[in-house]
Amino acid sequence: MAITVSLVALFGLVLFFLLRSKTLGYGSAFIAIMFGFYLASTGASEPINDLSTAVVAAIGNL
Repeated sequence: MAITVSLVALFGLVLFFLLRSKTLGYGSAFIAIMFGFYLASTGASEPINDLSTAVVAAIGNL
């Protein structure tokens, strides 16, 4: 669990700096994908899924 949380933080910081410097390419895509996979294995996955479901439902109701 501690390794997963630290990897989420690491990939999140790397992704933040890559996006801030507008460096786009295969490396930033890999970091974004790995960030998503590690984020999905933390406790944050449930609220993120609930938020995504709510946004999709709201768009459908427009």
